[in-house]
Amino acid sequence: MHDAHTPAIREISVADKGAGPYGIVTGPDGALWLTLVHGGRIARLTLDGELTEFPLDLPTCRPTVITVGPDRALWFTRTQDHRIGRITVHGEATSFPVPTPDSGPFGITTGPDEALWFTQLNTDRIGRITSTGEITEFALPVQGAFASTITTGPDGALWFTLNQANAIGRITVDGDIDLHPLPTPGAAPVGITSDGAALWFVEIAAGLIGRITTEGRIEEFPLPDRTAKPHAIVAASTGDCWFTEWGANRVGRITASGEITEYDLPSPSSEPHGITLGPDGAAWAALETGGVARVAP
Repeated sequence: MHDAHTPAIREISVADKGAGPYGIVTGPDGALWLTLVHGGRIARLTLDGELTEFPLDLPTCRPTVITVGPDRALWFTRTQDHRIGRITVHGEATSFPVPTPDSGPFGITTGPDEALWFTQLNTDRIGRITSTGEITEFALPVQGAFASTITTGPDGALWFTLNQANAIGRITVDGDIDLHPLPTPGAAPVGITSDGAALWFVEIAAGLIGRITTEGRIEEFPLPDRTAKPHAIVAASTGDCWFTEWGANRVGRITASGEITEYDLPSPSSEPHGITLGPDGAAWAALETGGVARVAP
């Protein structure tokens, strides 16, 4: 359904069309930080629209997902050259190679143990990196899983999506792994977030929003348009999440009871990917065609 009380949506151009804004997060400095996946750059956007770009050492490294580290720097995955990147709020960038070749790091989050945890698309592993760059890897008990995004759960474990294994995974900080198969076949989960009580995730191939409790109980909520290709999700509060609909040019919101409202983005085919809660309480989405969208609650 479409909400009668449509929020104010504003789009801001942040890059040329080819740069590809993809990941987005609110930094420790109160600005928004973005990965420009095709441009090999990290961008910083203030709430009043001031943009600064920081080129990385390899333009083709494909910076993808970005998060705030325990050291108040921004950490991100470099999916193409298989490194984990770090950039300070002043723009000083470094990176660390993942030990397993051709790993394809993708999702990244700060864990409960003051380290960062990341997924590997290509090698069926979950990685852990300390703020000084020491990396440990944990093998998944499944092949061809395409581990995608990862978040810290309310139980102090890390939860992640297995896009091609059609499951949600859980790993403890000691490396113990459990998998929870999804009820819908071929759902292809991508984004995942914790609302402080449970985990919410999106199923890009099935047009569903899922919720899993820390005990492993799964509920699924169908989108009005099952071809919308939901991609990323972020919790605003318990039982209140925002998500992007990459295939339908919309941003959506879901409540604890599964009630869904959707908002069309002003520009056609803007390809919304990452989404974050901004420092102003609005939802901010990265648009791969070169902008960001601010959706005021």
